[in-house]
Amino acid sequence: MPRFALKIEYDGRPFSGWQRQDDVPSVQEAVETALGKLEPDLASIAAAGRTDAGVHALGQVAHVDMARDWEPFRLSEALNFHLKPLPVAITACAVVDDAWHARFSAIERRYLYRLAQRRAPLVHDAGHIWRVQRPLNCKAMRNGAAFLIGQHDFTTFRSTMCQAKSPEKSIDAIEITESDYPGGRLIEFHIKARSFLHNQVRSIVGTLERVGAGAWDPEHVKVALEARDRSACGPVAPPDGLYLAGVSYASDVF
Repeated sequence: MPRFALKIEYDGRPFSGWQRQDDVPSVQEAVETALGKLEPDLASIAAAGRTDAGVHALGQVAHVDMARDWEPFRLSEALNFHLKPLPVAITACAVVDDAWHARFSAIERRYLYRLAQRRAPLVHDAGHIWRVQRPLNCKAMRNGAAFLIGQHDFTTFRSTMCQAKSPEKSIDAIEITESDYPGGRLIEFHIKARSFLHNQVRSIVGTLERVGAGAWDPEHVKVALEARDRSACGPVAPPDGLYLAGVSYASDVF
């Protein structure tokens, strides 16, 4: 049975998250339903990461074993046809080795969090960007983020429902950029790591927002990290602005 890697883009608003759940819509269910239109009785697909309800993806990656030896372009075209009108799209498809795994073969995951600092409500980007009305100091947020780079116990920055065996994770980079945005400023957080804990990115962004707003000093991030206590974390940022931006592998799959 040939194995195919799928790069998937989706708007997370209509879904309860990536993972299939009973009685609620999920992105996994949407993709598996589309696959079922092509071949019945397929096994579940595996993804590089499980995004939460309302979280989006620009480059989620999954793999599926098919009975038929599809041409990758035709498979992606057929899936996109059956995914309509849901806000989910297959943007790339490739044949991979049987030993290749979307989750376990990944060597890096990249998340993007988008925040708009402006007074007026969002119109076109509502549900896709977190709006913060107060001005934010990006230099202060960068200084606070520096304490999170490297390997640490991230108990403070993970959900109490996190199922990871260990709170130890290593963050490779946190880049914070700012640019013009209608009526304000667009601030983007680019975070890279091999893997993440449940709610880790949103917890980090929510904490850094407190620093940018002047409610916390940058050094408070270090204090919160070393506390290893969920109650020391800042408010968790909403899912609106979070995107699974991409997943990297030892060799370029697509």
